[in-house]
Amino acid sequence: RWVSVALMEKPREALAQSFGRTKAESLDAFVAVLRGHANSSNNTIFADADGRIAYFHANFVPVRDPRFDYSRPVDGSDPATDWRGVHAFEASPNTIDPPNGWVVNTNDWPYLAAGNVSPRREDYPAYMDRGHDNPRAEHARALLEGASDWTLEGLRAAAFDPWLPAFERLVPPLVADFAALPPADPRRARLAGPVEALRSWDRRWGADSAPTTLASFWADELLRRLRREADEAGVDLSELAARASAREARLAAFEAAVGRIERDFGSWRTPWGEVNRYQRRTGEIEQPFDDAAPSLPVPFVSGRWGSLASFGAGPRNGSRRWYGTNGNSFVAVVELGPTVRALAVTAGGLASDPASPHFADQAERYASGDLREVYLARADVERHAERSYRPGL
Repeated sequence: RWVSVALMEKPREALAQSFGRTKAESLDAFVAVLRGHANSSNNTIFADADGRIAYFHANFVPVRDPRFDYSRPVDGSDPATDWRGVHAFEASPNTIDPPNGWVVNTNDWPYLAAGNVSPRREDYPAYMDRGHDNPRAEHARALLEGASDWTLEGLRAAAFDPWLPAFERLVPPLVADFAALPPADPRRARLAGPVEALRSWDRRWGADSAPTTLASFWADELLRRLRREADEAGVDLSELAARASAREARLAAFEAAVGRIERDFGSWRTPWGEVNRYQRRTGEIEQPFDDAAPSLPVPFVSGRWGSLASFGAGPRNGSRRWYGTNGNSFVAVVELGPTVRALAVTAGGLASDPASPHFADQAERYASGDLREVYLARADVERHAERSYRPGL
């Protein structure tokens, strides 16, 4: 069987629209650029010095017959499955200047972009967005709904808040599963300590936290076993794994996780920082990770479980330790106004030459959330410049 895919192919228009966004000086000018519908995949968060904010949904969404399930291949020989133009800007689930004063997106759906003042899911066709809520968005909303008068430092601290809401759902059912085991079940003796460690855990990541190690290995096992089922159900994995129907999968995954930690590190009480590492040895995209080479502990975990600071890690090249390859790459907090202030960090450093002093000069900042000042004023740039030159001279 053949599967064909229709794509929006407008490379020139897409480039022009991307350039136009950088030149827009107001929300209205930015929206005028978006009406080109040439950026096919972007969800966009907007903010300006006038205090206007917005969440703009995907910029290119074809109009389709809502009778079909577009999460699966449809019959291309049926004319009813053809596109019927593109949804206008006004027909998209955008959120502009919501009364709550904030918008957020963590690769989740648009129907909670501004909490309870977001667009309503029932007002749009099902194909408009195939995502769902996720623990990272849940975490962000919890912080945003409970605070106002944000400062740069307050926003930076929020970006590295260690709460992991997915485990608020996952741990209690596991504790109940363990309590329901028959008295003679050998898992009672084997898992009593690890289960108690998770039961008394505050659901917050940390480099010194052994429960973070247990939770991360367990979640990794749950992902292997239940990801397809969660995808087919259209729900977050933490929601599916907390259901009563997942009882055996929860216990089996937890037992396997404890066994992996003990095999690779000697004890299930291993602190998370001993496992979760940042390592950059070369300028290549694909790193030759090696447990014998220097690396740094990273306290935060995958954003999948609700961490706003995301570090997608796992064993690489036969390693015992987990090395990060996705998640936070560039992080910034910005204050807009007559004078722009910003703090930022890049994963590791800007240079790709290991001999450069800027190859790894941001690694410690990255792991600790200690964002650097961004120098925007000419005087600041000149004061901190290592050297300067003029092209051609």
